[in-house]
Amino acid sequence: MAINEWPEEQRPRERLIKHGASVLSDAELLAVFLRTGVAGKSAVDLGRDMISQFGSLSGLFSATIREFSAIHGLGSAKYAQLQAVLELAKRAISEELQESTSLSSPQSVKKYLQLLIGSKAHESFAVLFLDVKNRLITTEELFRGTLNHASVYPREVVKSALQHNAAAIIIAHNHPSGSCEPSSADLQLTTTLKQALALVDVRVLDHFIVANPKVYSFAENGQI
Repeated sequence: MAINEWPEEQRPRERLIKHGASVLSDAELLAVFLRTGVAGKSAVDLGRDMISQFGSLSGLFSATIREFSAIHGLGSAKYAQLQAVLELAKRAISEELQESTSLSSPQSVKKYLQLLIGSKAHESFAVLFLDVKNRLITTEELFRGTLNHASVYPREVVKSALQHNAAAIIIAHNHPSGSCEPSSADLQLTTTLKQALALVDVRVLDHFIVANPKVYSFAENGQI
């Protein structure tokens, strides 16, 4: 049965308007995004198929256009729409960080990092460059691939910090494996970067490990 044939109080779009987006399930939110289903399936059914295929919203968001389009009823147009929505969310949170003191809103930093690198299939090392008031100047993904102590070059981080005239930085990397516990290499890398950046008077405020839906903070755990 098509959604427009459902009782009005059960339709995702009407429920969202009346009660807010938070009351909807993941599949229902995707249904609002999709607008229509396919023959024999409502938009909610198609939303459930998407989550089942990719295992989670994070898996869906990191899907390639080929993987996304493999689901019947989806294609390049919907893929482009989804990427646009994700990019708008990233930019909105980035604006929030630029307009306020980043340390006063750690949850915003975590949400931003989850969107930025949490869904990537490859390992990614990102740096948030901050001004003297701890407001976000810009963010850069400096390294990607298989990350270890040897593949993240402190001199490149120092060089970028100086280029952006940063007073402090927040570093972050993801664990596509799903575990956000820091390794001994992560701890060693954090110490090395702190020492290198201290030579040019740039502080390392935190190091986050992102493994959606979890985010680990070195500062919150007394490790920085």
